[in-house]
Amino acid sequence: MANDREVLREIWDGKLPICFQLAQEEIMEIQQPDAFYVMVPRLSYFPLVTDKMKRHFLRYISQENSDSEMWLDYNGQPLKWHYPIGFLYDLFCGNDPQLPWHLTVHFTKFPEDILLHCLNKDVVEAHFMSTVKEADVLKHRGQVMSTMQKKDHNQLWLGLQNDKFDQFWAINRRLMESHGDNEGFKHIPIKLYSDDGTCSQRLVSPKNSDGSRKTLQQMTAELYPDKPDVQLRTHGIVIPSDTPLQWLSEHLSYPDNFLHLCVF
Repeated sequence: MANDREVLREIWDGKLPICFQLAQEEIMEIQQPDAFYVMVPRLSYFPLVTDKMKRHFLRYISQENSDSEMWLDYNGQPLKWHYPIGFLYDLFCGNDPQLPWHLTVHFTKFPEDILLHCLNKDVVEAHFMSTVKEADVLKHRGQVMSTMQKKDHNQLWLGLQNDKFDQFWAINRRLMESHGDNEGFKHIPIKLYSDDGTCSQRLVSPKNSDGSRKTLQQMTAELYPDKPDVQLRTHGIVIPSDTPLQWLSEHLSYPDNFLHLCVF
């Protein structure tokens, strides 16, 4: 079970300053709108933190677009709302950090071929809970989520949505416990991303064939045999290669219970 509470708290408290600017071609007023600055949790999702920003810009766009779905881009690249905010920053700015992160806001020309639609927060909740269940299948064959009550699922979601560490971890700790005599998860929920945003999922065990704990270096040697110098980043951190995968999963997973790792 995750037991380094200070690490969990530091990860939870991670914030990013963001500067939102309305796309120039969508401004319908003579007066230019001010940029909208906000600090957002790294672990959250954009649809959960952009309500005030959206209201700020609505007065400057055409009324016929006021009910259109809002979307964001960074340097012309649409941002996928179902990825955690901190991960998106690491993916696009990890090698060249810039703060605040400057993003462009759009209300027209929704990129259907790139982004999923997200009309309300219920869509975010459904995606989040589905991903947590997927992670639980990998770790515990789904035994933890299936034994939770609906109120536990609600508390998990509300803890994330409202940025409440204790509320979230009171439930999430169950998902970080090892079951049986294995002293580890069945598999590590992990998603690996190349610099172009391509995602791959591999079935990764937290242990080697001899029963010893597998480290990040041992995993990368298996997955990237032709890249001896490969490194992985998450939460703005280049992860030490000798970190055990089990510890990494327990402490540096995002709230969806997956490790989101940028490969470089």
